[in-house]
Amino acid sequence: MLGAPTPVLRIFDEAKAREFYCDFLGFTVDWEHRFGDDFPLYMQVSSGVCRLHLSEHYGDASPGAQVRIESDDVDAFAAALRAKAYKYARPGVEATPWGNRESRLTDPFGNRLTFFTPADKATET
Repeated sequence: MLGAPTPVLRIFDEAKAREFYCDFLGFTVDWEHRFGDDFPLYMQVSSGVCRLHLSEHYGDASPGAQVRIESDDVDAFAAALRAKAYKYARPGVEATPWGNRESRLTDPFGNRLTFFTPADKATET
């Protein structure tokens, strides 16, 4: 049996990563690791059952990755994000031709996150 995958996303600035993933998106830092002082950061953030690894390590991941994250109600999630008035993103929601409701964001490092509610759970608002 396979478990849920844990995407590794490349980051280049710890403060910007915390601002985006924790302050804006509402993820919590579960743990962080460095091999020593002044070494790159590797940390896990989560929100509910969604877990992401964020890494400053060269070669761990390529900037510009894309991750799809299921949401029970992407419309409410995007509205809550817009209410934060984050300077760099005001996500909208669109209906896809296949019936999903999706909200797309790009983190400060070029990684793309698509939050979606599947067609069988989506209701247009």
